[in-house]
This record gives sequence, C-alpha cells and structure tokens, in this order.
Amino acid sequence: MRTRPLVAAVAGLVSVSAANAMDVGTFLAKAAILQDRGVLAMFASEYDELQTEVRTSFASLKQERLAARAAGRRPAYCPPGPASLSTPELMAAMTAVPPARRSRVQVRDALRAAFARKYPCAG
Repeated sequence: MRTRPLVAAVAGLVSVSAANAMDVGTFLAKAAILQDRGVLAMFASEYDELQTEVRTSFASLKQERLAARAAGRRPAYCPPGPASLSTPELMAAMTAVPPARRSRVQVRDALRAAFARKYPCAG
C-alpha cells in the first residue's frame, strides 16, 4: 500500500518535467539572443537555460534508450559509447525541425531524431 503514494509522486514529477520542457522555437530564439551577445553570452541567463535543457534532454534520452533495451525493445538510437553532439550538430538538429512545427516539437524530440541519424541501430 505504501508504493501507491510513491508511484503517484513519481508520475507527478514526470508530468511536471514534461510540461516544463522547452520547445525548439523557444530554444532557437534564446540561442539567437546568445549569438547576438557574442563573448558575453556565457554570462546570460539564457545560456544557463539552454545548457540545462540540453543536459536534461540528454539524460532523459539516455534513460529512455536504456529502458528500451532492458525491456527488449529497439531503442531510438544505438551509440557505440557515450552519445554526444557537437554544437553545430545540436544547432542543425534544431533547425532541421520545420519552422511551422517548432513551437510543437520539444528539444528532446529534436535531439532524439539527431541521435537516430548519427547513431542508427543495426538491422
């Protein structure tokens, strides 16, 4: 009986984190602000927001991939080691989302697609 409150709390955390996820349009708008700031971009609040979003998305995708493997399902991507994207690859992943869809696509989903292209699973 004690597991029900725990399950409800975890489910609540998952839904809150999904609700707070950044869409690609917002990500690109904040990235444009940083680009305009040049060297001072590292000190902007947007810099921290984008870094946090990318780190959170990477961690979420890794957990998703490991859970798929553990459940015997095919993961979305299969890196030979730690999955990573360079800054140009990351920006290419965001700009690959059509402008009309950017407000509806989460950063995590754009990164999943980029990882799937970079690290396809065999057969």
